Amino acid sequence: MSPPHSHQPIRNCHLNLPHKLPTLPDLFLTAISVCFLYSKQQPLPPILSFPFCPRRFLKIPTMSLNHRTAATTVARFANPKSLSEWLKPRLPSDSFASWGVKPGTKNVHNLWLELSEGETSLADSSPPVRTVQVVTVRILDDDRRVLIESHQELSDGTVRSRERPLSEKMKPFEDIESAVVRAVEEELGSVVNGSSAVRIVPGSYRKTVEERNSVSYPGLPARYELHSVEAFVDGLPDGEFCTVEDGEYKDCENSRVADEAVSVKKHFWRWVSDDSVKP
Repeated sequence: MSPPHSHQPIRNCHLNLPHKLPTLPDLFLTAISVCFLYSKQQPLPPILSFPFCPRRFLKIPTMSLNHRTAATTVARFANPKSLSEWLKPRLPSDSFASWGVKPGTKNVHNLWLELSEGETSLADSSPPVRTVQVVTVRILDDDRRVLIESHQELSDGTVRSRERPLSEKMKPFEDIESAVVRAVEEELGSVVNGSSAVRIVPGSYRKTVEERNSVSYPGLPARYELHSVEAFVDGLPDGEFCTVEDGEYKDCENSRVADEAVSVKKHFWRWVSDDSVKP
């Protein structure tokens, strides 16, 4: 049975309290001293042990993100054939059979390269879910028009509609600024002068997540984590223009697989009013 509540003022409670309570700094210094003495005798318990990391105490800019904290299980495959065998029972047969055959799609060699390069992760599920980190660059001109890629010409001769700003899959542990510069160099490099031409608009970074079926890989659900910025790029033509890409995986170690993959040969660009482009 609980004792009745006392109606006496707190000052009349006869507790053996010190005349002066320790201040918060005193308690903090005491805790540090105890941890130091304890660590001399034996390792710190897990709750107190932590690696020394100076960046933990620095203010990290919002855009400096290491995106490879993948929530999905990354599947490892020795070659495209082993990936194909793993995918077949997990995807609708008619959808998988259309990869690289249906105009505008990619093939299993493309997906294997994305996995081996760390650009894509696959959840071990049926169907698998492909997760991709994408940097999107809304390139502006002085009239606040936005540059969009209207369509692409692929290595198999097909044309794929885009109607979106410059976008590129991010590399493992790549920060946003580096991904933006690389995207501009790879897709617009034939008309601009490298990284010196790129000026990211401060405070323009946004992150959104989209989940939808992949256009490149029919039947494969996809989760796109989109990292968007606005930027000015010097040296771009004023009207419609075309750029040539020198091989999406030209520097990768798996050149034989890259030769079998569907790649983008030409990008076609045009300027549109800002309000006509999806944020």
